[in-house]
Amino acid sequence: MNIQTEKGLKEALVYLESGNPEKAHRIIDTLFDSDLESPELMYTTQICTFWTGPIRNLSNMEDPYERGESLLNEWKLFVPHMSKFGEYLPAFYAIQKGIFTLALDNYLKLFDQPVASKIKAEIYRKAGMCYKKLGSFENACRCLTEANNLNPLQAPILAELADCFSLCGDDKRSKVMFREAFFVAPDQIDTDFLDSGLIRSLIDQVKEKNYHGRLLNEWIPVFGILCGIFSIKRVMTSQEIAKLKQDIYSMEMEYKNPSSDSEVLIPRLLNSYFWLIDQYVMLQNMEAQVNEILLKIKVLDINIYSLYIK
Repeated sequence: MNIQTEKGLKEALVYLESGNPEKAHRIIDTLFDSDLESPELMYTTQICTFWTGPIRNLSNMEDPYERGESLLNEWKLFVPHMSKFGEYLPAFYAIQKGIFTLALDNYLKLFDQPVASKIKAEIYRKAGMCYKKLGSFENACRCLTEANNLNPLQAPILAELADCFSLCGDDKRSKVMFREAFFVAPDQIDTDFLDSGLIRSLIDQVKEKNYHGRLLNEWIPVFGILCGIFSIKRVMTSQEIAKLKQDIYSMEMEYKNPSSDSEVLIPRLLNSYFWLIDQYVMLQNMEAQVNEILLKIKVLDINIYSLYIK
């Protein structure tokens, strides 16, 4: 990269950080004359091309929540799109700062609006997610904790809070909350916005097993147990254990139906069996019940059974 390109790129990145890819693009265009083959320029111009339209479209949206949602949805498309063009991290992190600052500004405008607790919790969750992407983990934890207070035990909130704890170095607390989140409702968790090494390593392991899309989330808690990542257990209340047993019975009955969605039911049953075994072990003197569940696991998936009893 020549000196002129380096200087121009630095200027363009400042515009990306402020959420203005259109101005950044104008600067980049002038640099190709002297450095046509620069991979950094090619990567940065792809960023500018992608984001110019979506940011222009924000002016057509009156609702701050709609603008914030639009930016986050575009980000989910942007990340895989850019994987085709190599990597230039300064530009990637510059636009990340720009996009999540814009999104955060819109969510913050909604903090004082009189809305239902569930809606306010979602606003705080999204703001926390933006703070997390911007590296402001203290503010992220504060927003996500408030979201959890407003609407407790929601899988998307718990997962984001767990992610934030891990990024802050509190893996013990993170493991507890991740396991809880993927037990409550794995299908509701958006893994695209989870960043900590703890969960990303697990996600990568599950992807290596060739589970993608909706099945990815269903198998994450199963392999989280098998890999020792979801290793911290908690004692359930008697009411929770009763509900877990009822849920297991319902899933077992559904699984017997030839038209059932067995691809989803198998990992959900396995995860539920793991939770029930944990409860029996902690209650002690429940060896017969543990062996009964182990047999069910063996019948359901012999490979998972073999990994679990190692």
